[in-house]
Amino acid sequence: MNYYSDQPEWKYLLRNAIDWDTIIPLYYPSFPTSNGFNTKEELIEFFEQVLDATGKWSGETLRERARELDEVGCAKTNPDGSVKLTETMLKTYSEAVKLDVFGISVDEKYGGLGAPVSITMLMVEQLARACISTSTQLAFFTGMADMLERFCDHATCERLIPQIIKGQLSGSMCLTESDAGSDVGSLRTSAEKQPDGRYSLNGTKMFITNAGGGFGFVLARIKGAPEGLSGISMFLSEEKVDGKQNYRITKIEDKMGMHGSMTCEVVYENSIATLIGQENEGFKYMLHLMNEARISVGIQSIGGIEAGLERVQTYAETRKQFGKTLLELPLFKRNLDDWVAEQDAFRAFMVDTISSFDIFQRLDMKERHGSELNEQEKKLHRTHHSIVRARTPLVKYMGAEMYGMLSVKTIQAFGGYGYMKEYDVERIHRDCFGALLYEGTSQIQALMAMKDFVKKVTKNPAKFIQSMMAAHPVSHFAEKNEYKNTYQSIQYEFQKSFSKLLLSCFMNPNSGFMDALTYFNQLFSKEYWQDSTKLERVMTHAETLCQALSMLEVIKVLGKQAAKDESRKKLFDDYLLIARPRFQAIYADWQQRS
Repeated sequence: MNYYSDQPEWKYLLRNAIDWDTIIPLYYPSFPTSNGFNTKEELIEFFEQVLDATGKWSGETLRERARELDEVGCAKTNPDGSVKLTETMLKTYSEAVKLDVFGISVDEKYGGLGAPVSITMLMVEQLARACISTSTQLAFFTGMADMLERFCDHATCERLIPQIIKGQLSGSMCLTESDAGSDVGSLRTSAEKQPDGRYSLNGTKMFITNAGGGFGFVLARIKGAPEGLSGISMFLSEEKVDGKQNYRITKIEDKMGMHGSMTCEVVYENSIATLIGQENEGFKYMLHLMNEARISVGIQSIGGIEAGLERVQTYAETRKQFGKTLLELPLFKRNLDDWVAEQDAFRAFMVDTISSFDIFQRLDMKERHGSELNEQEKKLHRTHHSIVRARTPLVKYMGAEMYGMLSVKTIQAFGGYGYMKEYDVERIHRDCFGALLYEGTSQIQALMAMKDFVKKVTKNPAKFIQSMMAAHPVSHFAEKNEYKNTYQSIQYEFQKSFSKLLLSCFMNPNSGFMDALTYFNQLFSKEYWQDSTKLERVMTHAETLCQALSMLEVIKVLGKQAAKDESRKKLFDDYLLIARPRFQAIYADWQQRS
């Protein structure tokens, strides 16, 4: 099976859901390009060739290897604090190098192909569909190359990035400590400046994915720096310094799932490191990788969902009960149709988000390297930065939760067979917990989404009220775009219900009608929103708010696609059938619990 050429939906989305008209000029300012492409169409055909090659590798070799990797694992620790990769993982790395997987989106000056990051992200989805663990391990090569190019000096990039492309080096992001998980600001790893300008790190990091990759971007506090996030700096620490072990991998965790991805404890004892950027700015730098990783979790989730439903579809076509195949049983068919609709809707949302992320990150890279953006580029940067910021917690939350839910449904579809290790669906389900936990749990994503949304509302309450009025069905009765009409109608119901929630959280429940009018007028005052106690009441609704915001964004994307292509109408309608009752359940919850 080829995870690109055999998949009509992915071929459609590559061609129609990614904004190539904007992205291609950002990467290739003129034709012919330096690597000999003469037109946009030639470039897209090249991208398809890349995805066809990685799709074949993923759909055949990696898919078949996933069970073996799950059994033997990724690596083992050595007495000196290094790690030894298993032959299974080494085989995968070697094949990836031959396919240029690690250099797809790396700049040509370092030996990469220089393709848009969208192509790498779509390739990661293929890997995830074959094996979540493999996608995690391989993604750290490309992610680390981007971090080096974005934040490190040219000499460091020239030394390390070519090694990444050759599969000789990858890396890790080292944040978490035993008492500093979601609360990164409480970390205790220390950094002390040395006479030669480098720093000495001391501390222990835990649950670090791919810590045995050869180097790490480490968050630590320079002695004397402020407490909390404002006093955190970022450092580059390499595993080998002057041929000796610079830090130790003391443990590879024995996890419930994702056995083919190493999750490690790392001990720094006077470990040499280099400061990245400015002191006390480390958390801001790490946010870039964290946000990219969260979007990647959404991509991984699509892969996991597809892996499960692909197997259900095959099983249901042949498995007979009551004299019929499972697909001929009405309840089973309805359930499967709903699962597929959710999968396809989230996939469309995910690809639209990838497109915006590509535009934003390319312009961010250009600006970070000292090039001034023109007015059009500045506008694009603002627009897509806003989209990416709003959607990052949504795609992570929605993807991980959907993967978890649908992997359970997958096992149920197999009945007792699904519980047996003989079938892949039990592994696919065990692996779903990685998506639910790393890069911030679902609850952390929900709180982030709520914080940004409430901040947007409270920053300009009048604008929020005005936008609600603008979304009222009466205000767009002349709109001919049925999909936009539908979206605006759903948006109006959401804004109205959320406004009621805010009022109920901030008002005294014993207030009379005139008091209510006073409170309503106060909604237009920024000062009114400084009451942290009342804001905490809103926070209890963070998860349902995140769910509603996610569904709204999906409907917007599906409507945009359906307005351009009538063939997308069915998916739009099918998803509405799933989403509408969920919105009503959320609004009922807000009303009863506020």
